[in-house]
Amino acid sequence: MTDLVVLSLERWDGVWRRNQHLVAGLLAADPDLRVLFVEPPDDPIHDLRHGRRPGTGRGLTRIDDRLWTLRPVKWLPRRIDRGADDRLASIVRAAVETLRMPHPVLWINDPAAVQLAQRTGWPVLYDMTDDWLAAERPESAQQRIAEGEKWLLQHAAAVVACSPELIRRKRSQRDDIVLVRNGVDTARYLAPAPRPADAPEGPYALYLGTLHRDRIDVDLCETTATALRGNAHLVLVGPEAWSAADGERVRAAGAIVLGARDREAVPAYLQHADVLVVPHLVTAFTESLDPIKLYEYQAVGRPIVSTPVAGFRDADGVIIAEGEAFAEAVASGIPASTRFPHGARPDAADWSERVAAFRAVLPGR
Repeated sequence: MTDLVVLSLERWDGVWRRNQHLVAGLLAADPDLRVLFVEPPDDPIHDLRHGRRPGTGRGLTRIDDRLWTLRPVKWLPRRIDRGADDRLASIVRAAVETLRMPHPVLWINDPAAVQLAQRTGWPVLYDMTDDWLAAERPESAQQRIAEGEKWLLQHAAAVVACSPELIRRKRSQRDDIVLVRNGVDTARYLAPAPRPADAPEGPYALYLGTLHRDRIDVDLCETTATALRGNAHLVLVGPEAWSAADGERVRAAGAIVLGARDREAVPAYLQHADVLVVPHLVTAFTESLDPIKLYEYQAVGRPIVSTPVAGFRDADGVIIAEGEAFAEAVASGIPASTRFPHGARPDAADWSERVAAFRAVLPGR
C-alpha cells in the first residue's frame, strides 16, 4: 500500500486527535506512503445559523511532500439537496485522480460517509473512535449513521476500535474487530516546559479536551469553579463546541476558558497544573470512549480527579468522585505537594506502539 485516503471527523489542525497521530506515525514508518486527509465539509448555512463566519471549503493543500488535505463544501442541507453526499464523494474522487492515486486504501472515521466506498470499491478500514449511535443527534442524522455503520461492519476489509466497550457492542455484527487504543507522545510530555504565559497566577486545576455537551458536565464545571474561587482557578483548554450559554455559565462561576491550544503548547499546561480534572458525563456515549487525555494526564504524573467515566475509573491513582464530592476532591488537591517532573510517567502508552498495531491491520499490508 502506497496511498491512503482518510475520511476524517476532524480537521488537520494544531489540535491533534487520534487520526493525526496515527497518520503522522504511518508516514514516518513508510517512506513510500502518501496520504490524502479529507476534512469534514464546511457547512455555510449551519455556520450562519449558529452565528459563525461561514466556511467555503479549501481545495487540495499540501502539508508536506506526502500529505495533502482537502475540505469540501456542503452548500445546502441534505433534506434539500438529496445529491449532497454523492457530490462530496465526487470531489474526493477528483482529488484522488489529481494526485494520481490509482488504488488507494480508504480509512473511514465517519460511519455516515460511506458513499465513496460504495461507489469506488476501494478497500476500506473502518476506525471506530466513538459509538455515535449512542450520541444525541437528530433522527435523520442517526439514521444515516446507523445505515453507514451497518454497511461498514459488513463490507470493510478491516475494522478497528479504540475501546473494548466498542468491540463488545458491535461484536454481534462483526467478530474480528481489532483493538487499537489511543496513546501519547511520551517524550514530548516528559520534557519539562516553561509555565504558559496565559496560565493564571497561583494554583489551578485543568481540563484538557473539546468542550462539548456530549462529554462535559457543565453543571459540574460550574460547581467546581465556584468551589475553587478565591484559592485557585478551574482552567479549560480545548476547542469550544458547546453553546455560548454554557460557556457564559462556566466563566461566570470563575472558570478560565482558554480555548484550543496547539499540540506543541499543551504539555506545559498539564505539567504546571496542580490537579488534572475530568468533569465528564457518564453516559452510553462516554462509556464507548478511550480518552486520549488519560494517556496525556498519566504521562505528566499530576494528581487526577475524575467522574467514574470509562478509562479513568479503572486507572491506578485516579481519585473518582461525583457532584459536590468531585469539587471537594479537586479543592483538596490544591496546591499539589510535588512539582513536575517528579511524578512523570515514562511508562505511559506511546503512540508509536499504536501506530505499529494500526499499520498491521491496514488492508494491503
